[in-house]
Amino acid sequence: MTSAGPDTVEAIEAAAATGEDAPAKRAYVRQMFSEIAPRYDLLNHLLSLSLDRWWRARALSALNWQRSPDGVFLDLCAGTLDVAIRLARQAGFGGLVVASDFAVPMLQTAQGKIQGRAVAPLGADAQSLPLRADSFHGAIVAFGARNLADLDAGLQEVFRVLRPGGRFVILEFQTPRNGLVRAAYRLYFHHVVPLIGRLVSGHRTAYRYLPESVAHFPSEKELGDRLTRAGFVDVRWQSLTFGVCAIHVAEKTAP
Repeated sequence: MTSAGPDTVEAIEAAAATGEDAPAKRAYVRQMFSEIAPRYDLLNHLLSLSLDRWWRARALSALNWQRSPDGVFLDLCAGTLDVAIRLARQAGFGGLVVASDFAVPMLQTAQGKIQGRAVAPLGADAQSLPLRADSFHGAIVAFGARNLADLDAGLQEVFRVLRPGGRFVILEFQTPRNGLVRAAYRLYFHHVVPLIGRLVSGHRTAYRYLPESVAHFPSEKELGDRLTRAGFVDVRWQSLTFGVCAIHVAEKTAP
């Protein structure tokens, strides 16, 4: 938000992180990710000590794409296409990955990564996808669910576009339950991450928004309950790295 003063920026950032003002969150998130796109991959690896690569690999394994190796899969909030490209280059994968994100500069930054792989970038809002119902064999979102202005609307939209029997995987940060781990996590996330993020990305608020958005994201159980309310079945989750993040897996009821 380059034209706003400091007080306005902080107010918008707070509204975005808490989700109390959905339009403000949508506008803030879209502009923020568009602005940090050139440094996004570098900061992901740097700030996670490269654990993000392992987390994404685990989430992709949970997708179990091998059930439909020639199918069509959706990478939601795809960003710079890390997950989409990782899936497309798997041995035995012969399908297509539609990589959707409403921050189009993120997709544009990653165009050079595609290199002929079966990845189709799509500029679209996760809450209103221009895609047919019952058309995807599976869907995945990695570190993007907390950025949705209306999480429930996003979950319902994924449910709509999945084929019966399709699997949905969410990889997202969580607040660790262990007291000692939580204290260290908060120290790192709320102090170290914003400092390094600002210095490397040049963006004043993006890496303050990150820890705040995690703090206001549903717990593992609450997210599981919301998946169930969206219509999914066989909902389960697994915590990773001392509870720093979690993988949720859910299914759309088969006919």
